[in-house]
Amino acid sequence: MMSIQKTKNFNKLHSKLITKFFITFSLNIFICLFAFINVSKADKIFIPMDLSQKDHLKAYGVAFYALKQNMVVDWLLNYKNGSFMLDDNGEIATECRIRGVTFDKISEGSAQSIIAEIKKEEANMDVMKLEKAPKIAVYVTPGNQPWDDAVRLVLEYAEIEHDLVWDEEVINGKLKNYDWIHLHHEDFTGQYGKFWLNYRNETWYQQLKLTNEAMAQKLGFDKVSEMKKAVALKLRSFIAEGGFLFAMCSATDSYDIAISAINTDICDTPFDNDPIDYNYKSKLDFSETLAFENFSIIHDSYIYEFSDIDTGFEKAFQPGSDANDYFTLFDFSAKYDPVPTMLTQNHVNIVKGFLGQTTAFKKEFIKKSVLILGMKEGTDEVKYIHGNVGRGFFTWYGGHDPEDYRHAVGDAPTVVSLYKQSPGYRLILNNILFPAAKKKKQKT
Repeated sequence: MMSIQKTKNFNKLHSKLITKFFITFSLNIFICLFAFINVSKADKIFIPMDLSQKDHLKAYGVAFYALKQNMVVDWLLNYKNGSFMLDDNGEIATECRIRGVTFDKISEGSAQSIIAEIKKEEANMDVMKLEKAPKIAVYVTPGNQPWDDAVRLVLEYAEIEHDLVWDEEVINGKLKNYDWIHLHHEDFTGQYGKFWLNYRNETWYQQLKLTNEAMAQKLGFDKVSEMKKAVALKLRSFIAEGGFLFAMCSATDSYDIAISAINTDICDTPFDNDPIDYNYKSKLDFSETLAFENFSIIHDSYIYEFSDIDTGFEKAFQPGSDANDYFTLFDFSAKYDPVPTMLTQNHVNIVKGFLGQTTAFKKEFIKKSVLILGMKEGTDEVKYIHGNVGRGFFTWYGGHDPEDYRHAVGDAPTVVSLYKQSPGYRLILNNILFPAAKKKKQKT
């Protein structure tokens, strides 16, 4: 009997031990799974933007894609040349792989260590939170091909969504639907880019003239130059109300020239079928221009230049001028000047120059209120500027295509995939992400 009782007691004890073991084992498994889930959720995607990055341009596209998914992206100003960091939601890593973007998965602890390093008072770095994908539009004459606009080429390569708008949309108030507008080859003076001398008999030039004249008539303007002035004023209102305007090539100086001549006629007979106002000089008004003042207008239809703002007219005809054509990006305080810091993020600070109908700007004509972001050292040649009007901002970037030094009419399009690490293209994409930044942290 004692033996049977001992056996029963042993079995009962054994059963309790087994039960306790399984409870403890299950609890440990649950704790491990919970910890694993938490660690997984805490993982971050880190996208470096230094020379380790295989495709800088597509990296901006990934950041834009994340914003479209309502994710918050940390732009790590000056940390590994403007890197990005965001939560790993299971999709971003896949997008990086598909697009060929270099990235790392890091733990929450590693992410916090990076933030702590950035936040040190002595470190010229900061974190800018990007919170909302900007709505982007490119201002372009109907029929113009993407290859004639470096920004359109880069937007398409980086897979960043954008719309096309022109004078009808601008005049009819459609700009309120956008945060960011790009201008490139436009001539706001109504002189059709001053291509008259060399291309007036070309089909594309004649079609450009007809398209503009038809739109002017449709919108109720007597002349194309009057329509362009109205468009320029609408664009200025767009900035003042909080928009961001980015321009390259001839759109930079021709914009301010048109604004300065709002009360006079600077278009000669080949452009609008009547002569210029010979008293135009006394009627120029620089008080309303964005970036430039005190310049002289070149109204002669036989000269392929708008004014004396541009530095590149003579350089275009100098063989070998590209050999020493570089401009330097200025350094800014990330913690106290985040706006210019964002706009100059790059993996180099000396960038190859490039020509355009407007190549760069003479420093003497730039308003004191405008911030210079980059210029050619030892000269008065300014390449990259930024300013604000009302609640909004504008950035002018001289030249036509950062990877096509001397682009000519009819040249083949740039193959952007050959320039995945282009510093010049990066400056364009900095501007595209800028409107996504948390507004309360911006200072100028």
